[in-house]
Amino acid sequence: SKLPKVAERGFVVHKLIEAYDILRNVTIYETKPGTESDLCNFHSTDYIQYLKSIDEIYTPDDEVELDHGLGYDCPPLDGLFEYCKWIAGGTLTAAKALVNRDVDVAINWTGGWHHAQRYEAEGLCYVNDVVLGILELRSCFNRVFYIDLDVHHGNGVEECFEMTDKVFTLSLHKFEPGFYPGTGSLTDIGSSKGRYYTVNVPLKEGIHDQNYCTIFDRVFDAINRVFPADAVVLQCGADGITGDPLGGFNLTELAYGHCVNRVLSLHKPTLVLGGGGYNIANTARCWTYLTSVIIGCQLDVDIPEHENFTLYGPSFELPITTSNRKDLNTPEYVDVILKTI
Repeated sequence: SKLPKVAERGFVVHKLIEAYDILRNVTIYETKPGTESDLCNFHSTDYIQYLKSIDEIYTPDDEVELDHGLGYDCPPLDGLFEYCKWIAGGTLTAAKALVNRDVDVAINWTGGWHHAQRYEAEGLCYVNDVVLGILELRSCFNRVFYIDLDVHHGNGVEECFEMTDKVFTLSLHKFEPGFYPGTGSLTDIGSSKGRYYTVNVPLKEGIHDQNYCTIFDRVFDAINRVFPADAVVLQCGADGITGDPLGGFNLTELAYGHCVNRVLSLHKPTLVLGGGGYNIANTARCWTYLTSVIIGCQLDVDIPEHENFTLYGPSFELPITTSNRKDLNTPEYVDVILKTI
């Protein structure tokens, strides 16, 4: 919630989940911050030391900032290193609950920062908690299936695991000229031992629930026929929801719920993470709904009255209504994608 683009989002999400009174149906774990050693399991020591130095003494240095990706998307923040430790710690706490077999599904809606690279920050992401979570799961589970539903390609995670056959990465994302990060084409399929263990589904703007779910099912089923995962990590970036200022898709919470149900049907230890989502009210709607899907309970259509109630006007309802945006993913285009994959 320190980041300007998602200011207070974590609190808004939690307050809506709390307002629906469904937390009594889950086990809540106290997050422990990640250690410097934890962060260095993926990130370089130089990068982590630089993040640490910002807390100790910050002197503007454009050249160093550029080298480490700090700038417009990832501005230096007061307490940045502590922030990074808590971001990593949330996902590591959830992953360890799965490793210890304490739970079957672990959720961290404040995780899912999938762009950060080994040596630098990128795309609002200072540390890649997703990679750290997968590495933690790999200490117990041999094969991990990573699924990324964020409207932006999960480039940081893919690049980390592109040369291994132990982690299968699947990303469904918007792929158009000028749209960040510009990676994740059909031809990006991994390399070396990891060749064909990377699948990208590059989509055009405006995709709606039915089209999205059809594509997801076809690809998801094909992967599960050839990659028997021992654990699953599902990144549920909500910037694919209609009305997101950085997105361009036309999805509702129902499409995300469909994907979550398909993943849960595998009956594998599953780590569920957040990610993007810059329409704060719709992101809270989506993740609250997904929490109910995972728990297996029904939610009232009407948003309960609570301290953030006014954010959900004018409908004050949980369901998200699509726009009239045209789906540019024609049957012909979708057919090419599916045949290629």
